[in-house]
Amino acid sequence: FFFLLLLSPPRLDRAAVPRAVSRSVARMDGDVIIGALFSVHHQPSAEKVAERKCGDVREQYGIQRVEAMFHTLDRINADQQLLPNISLGCEIRDSCWHSSVALEQSIEFIRDSLISIRDDKDGSKWCVDSQSHSSQPPPTKKPIAGVIGPGSSSVAIQVQNLLQLFNIPQIAYSATSIDLSDKTLFKYFLRVVPSDTLQARAMLDIVQRYNWTYVSAVHTEGKIVHPDSLGPALQMIHFKSRLQLFTFGSNPHWSLCLWKDSWRILHGPLVQVLKWFTSSKISFLVVALNPTTQ
Repeated sequence: FFFLLLLSPPRLDRAAVPRAVSRSVARMDGDVIIGALFSVHHQPSAEKVAERKCGDVREQYGIQRVEAMFHTLDRINADQQLLPNISLGCEIRDSCWHSSVALEQSIEFIRDSLISIRDDKDGSKWCVDSQSHSSQPPPTKKPIAGVIGPGSSSVAIQVQNLLQLFNIPQIAYSATSIDLSDKTLFKYFLRVVPSDTLQARAMLDIVQRYNWTYVSAVHTEGKIVHPDSLGPALQMIHFKSRLQLFTFGSNPHWSLCLWKDSWRILHGPLVQVLKWFTSSKISFLVVALNPTTQ
């Protein structure tokens, strides 16, 4: 009996093993295929994260981006002066604004590219279909030339870490994290929007213009307010503008990123008001500013 137990294969409960749901893919044929990751659906709920089952359809944010890409490619292909004798196609996948879903879809992009490379190397080696008796090779998908998206900075960073292993370029349309400006880490990444550094400089210009002495900013958790992202920007503001500031956040590392300057300011006579809050979902970043008089 014990010997039979060792030889018998283990029985797994199928209900206990989460399966990835099937996802619809929008394709447009062309000589050059461009991949795209758009958040057509909302993020998976807490109960559906393991299954990677996305939420409801995002009609304005998701569907409009899909239609905008189709419209753009149609306009480009119709103009023979832009790309003569070359047509652009696309393969659009849903990222659901979630890292696990975006990585899953990125793997599909990479798999298609690897299969195409393998078929090119194999040449005329393929199996004949016994039913149709066709001697023609099976149709293969063209490899993507690059990936557009996703929109989230944190998700774009994880996708880039995967795509750059296969030398696949990525262009983001709304990822603004300062981390993505480091070409030593993300050498195949480009974006069409400025980083958060320019936003920090713009806020600084407004503070200096109106001579504000107390500014309180509320932000949500994520890569945008990571200590390695927004922290250096605030340090740049502190040194370049000669303004004194104090910061506090829910992340212990984030709270201490400017602790050396904050401790001096906290005991200085110039600061008028200091408040800080922390909660489980929202971090409160408070900056106390006092213009340095000449």
